[in-house]
Amino acid sequence: MQNSKRRFLATSALGALAPLAATSASAQTAKGTKPRTFVLVHGAWHGAWCWARVADHLRQQGHKVYAITLTGLADRSHLMSDAITLDTHITDIVNLFKWEDIDQAVLVAHSYGGWPVSGALEKIHDKVASVIYLDSFVPENGQSGADLVSPGLRKLLDDAMAQGQVSRNPPKAEVFVFDRPEDAAWVTSKMTAQPNRVALQKIVLTGGREKVARKAYIRTTRYKNERFDGYVKNLGQTPGWRVHELDAGHDAMVDKPEEVTRLFLEFS
Repeated sequence: MQNSKRRFLATSALGALAPLAATSASAQTAKGTKPRTFVLVHGAWHGAWCWARVADHLRQQGHKVYAITLTGLADRSHLMSDAITLDTHITDIVNLFKWEDIDQAVLVAHSYGGWPVSGALEKIHDKVASVIYLDSFVPENGQSGADLVSPGLRKLLDDAMAQGQVSRNPPKAEVFVFDRPEDAAWVTSKMTAQPNRVALQKIVLTGGREKVARKAYIRTTRYKNERFDGYVKNLGQTPGWRVHELDAGHDAMVDKPEEVTRLFLEFS
């Protein structure tokens, strides 16, 4: 009698759970939440910390996230040296893919991150399912960061080089435009110096980026940058690219993490 009762209770419990499991599976299918792997690459003066809010949202939805800090910045600022070049940051990304066995990833670049991401795609394009540039440089072969930055940022670089410095200090985060003053204060407190030589090396590109099947550019509308506006115009007319404008400041991953997460999933 007791055995029969136990079997009845077990069967009843499984029966009660089945609808819940089916509902959960249906919800995942409806939302298209197939697990993906995201590799997030920050911009100048930033680090992996800037992706924390977006990374949390992605992980809560079941995705795997790698937020890398490039050599010499943030939690790796103790490695700052004159030996850091663009190739160093390209290798940071390539090695992450190699040692973590990353494949079919969504590779995301923010701002300066477009340089090492574009360079890394020369070697890892076959491991990248889609690439997303968020208010980012999309360099062409033979260009350098010093060629494309604004006059104000170029002066920061020239002044630092003239003084024999290996890095240049960040501006106040307010220049990136935030909805909330506390976010600007937080970003200012986290930013560290940017190595100078990464902006001096000319990038070598032979078409790796173009081999990625899905490519997208997200442009924030509150941050003024004529170079980025040019990318919107040109890439919007380029086959294989999707372009989207987002009502946010330059650090949209801090400013609008929910919206950025949604766009990353849509464009991946």
